[in-house]
Parts: sequence; structure tokens; C-alpha cells
Amino acid sequence: MRVGTVREIKNHEYRVGLTPESAAELAAHGHEVWVEAGAGAGIGASDAAYAAAGALIQPDAATVFAGCEMIVKVKEPQAGERAMLRRGQILYTYLHLAPDPEQTEDLVKSGVTAIAYETVTAPDGSLPLLKPMSQVAGRMAIQAGATALEKANGGRGVLLGGVPGVLPAKVVVIGGGVVGLNAAQMAVGMGADVTILDRDPAVLERLDHHFQGRARTLHSSRASLAELVAAADLVVGAVLIPGAAAPKLVTRAMLATMPPGAVLVDVAIDQGGCFETSRATTHADPTYVVDGIVHYCVANMPGAVARTSTYALGNVTLRHALRIADLGWQAALKADPHLAAGLNVHDGHITHAAVARDLGYPHRPVAQLL
Repeated sequence: MRVGTVREIKNHEYRVGLTPESAAELAAHGHEVWVEAGAGAGIGASDAAYAAAGALIQPDAATVFAGCEMIVKVKEPQAGERAMLRRGQILYTYLHLAPDPEQTEDLVKSGVTAIAYETVTAPDGSLPLLKPMSQVAGRMAIQAGATALEKANGGRGVLLGGVPGVLPAKVVVIGGGVVGLNAAQMAVGMGADVTILDRDPAVLERLDHHFQGRARTLHSSRASLAELVAAADLVVGAVLIPGAAAPKLVTRAMLATMPPGAVLVDVAIDQGGCFETSRATTHADPTYVVDGIVHYCVANMPGAVARTSTYALGNVTLRHALRIADLGWQAALKADPHLAAGLNVHDGHITHAAVARDLGYPHRPVAQLL
């Protein structure tokens, strides 16, 4: 199979779909790898490094899209990229379709077979291709929140860990999954006063055991959430419903109860955000203020630490890329029901139930295609 990757064009997105090492693995399996010139510059991977790995360097994205049977990316295809997709072609990347009707419509019209990293599952029900980026985003949420809390950046001028004689910042993490755990670990490590909210008793028990009193856990309810948010310096939204739009947990009315200059970091923004006042921002312009509360809602947070993120992502996505290239998408998905869960769009049909429900499309089950 001819497999290609292109330079990411989303604002301040420096990751790349294939590293030179990944290209070498695909080439060793007998596949032809095309790489757009400069695609790896954001992670310090030169065209020469790709060429040495056996890849063919192409002058532009249009050449790669036109010539390759499978496109491996990081972020969802932008409008200009979607226009280059075609029926029978495989797209393997993050999609986050539920909050993005325009992208969904374009993918449906294109006829492409689109496999989304974020809905591929593991035997235990977890999301292994989302996990490394969730780890990065969770850790970055605290860095970003700490910076936004600085007075010069619009925050209330609070140091996350405090100093002797001055209390640390109050950090509330909504959601105890991978993002929430990693955000809490960073906040605890910086000395903050941390509380994690979740509705799953098993998750709360696991977090309580993990932190051994260094962070508090609390069952999430409307009342407990409202009480904690009202006193928080920093709130991290770390809620995920696989494939579906995130629920709006922090309402605009709650902002009036918060200290002026407090910060909201919405890691769920890829799925539409879990704060009522969230809207996607970029690394170039990451924050905005609503009712005196600073919002950080960058939709591709891991792109800021592109080298770490790209290699962490490649560690989990490559084996599926190899399986798809080796067997073809139908045989690969038939052999692995967990990879099959990643199929979101095929030949003009929505194949993921949550996406179809949230956007009002008919649902065509993957099983009908295999």
C-alpha cells in the first residue's frame, strides 16, 4: 500500500503523523511511504531523515493526497485537505466529529473511509490511541492554568503552590480519567490544594488510593460541583464521553460565583467543551475572558510539545497503521473489533453510533461492512 503523511496546517500544530522511525517500519513491511517536504520540521525530523528511512519526499500535500491509498495524520483534516479526499481512500487520524458538523459533512460527501484514533478501543474499554495525548494534555492543563493565573495574563495573581505563610491555589479537576489523573498529579506536584470530582465510585477509590491523601476525591453532583467551582482558583475540565459531544457541566451562572481572575482550562474542547462558555482557541491566542473568568480552550494542546507528543502518539498508532496497510482496512477491522470501533465514516455513511446520534445522521453499523 502507498501510505502518506503531510505537514499539519492547523494553527500552531507541529506534530506529524509519521516519524522517520514509523516510515521505516512501514517500508520494512513492503509499503511505499510518501512524505510531504517539511512535514517533520516541527519535531526536528528532516526530509533527509525520512529519505534515509526509505520514504519518498513529495513537494506538497496535494501530491501526497492524490497519490496515496492511506493518509496518516494527527489532527482532523482542515477544509482544504478535506477537498482532496476521495472515495476508496483511507484516512487515519484524530477526527472528533461530534462537535464538528462541517467536517462530518465533508467526509461523508468525499466517500472516504475515516478511522478515528479517539474511538479505537482496548479490551478493557479504554481508549489506547487517545491515552498518550490525554496524558500530555492533562499535564499541560496545569502548566497553562498556572500561567493564566498570573496577573499579567489576566488571572488573579495566585501562585499555584503558594509559599510558606500563604495558602496554595485551589484546583478542581472535573473527571478522574487519564486527563484528570495527569492534571491532578501535576497540580499536586506543584503544591496546589487539589480536589478531583467523578461519578464512578471505582474511579474515586482508585484515585484515593493513588494519591494517599495528597489530593481529595469527591462524588460529582450538581451541588458538589457548584460548591467547589465557586471557591476555585483553577478548574480543569477533563470529561470525556467516547465519540460524543462533552456535557456542559459548568454553566455561565456559575462564573458569577467564582473569584474574579479565576481560570477555566477546558481539555474537553476537542469534543465541544464541558463549560457552557467554552469556545475553541489556538496556541496563537489561547485565552479569553467571560464575566471576569479567564478561559483557556486550546483544541490541540499537545501540539505545543510536538516532539514528545508525536513519538508518544506513534507508539500506539503505528501497529494499527501497519495492520491496515498489510491487510487492507476491511480485513484489518474484521480481525480486530477494537480497531473496528475506530471507523467513523465509510463511503458516505456514519458508522459510529454516538456521532450519528449527536449530528442527526442515520447510523450504519460497522458490522454491516465487514
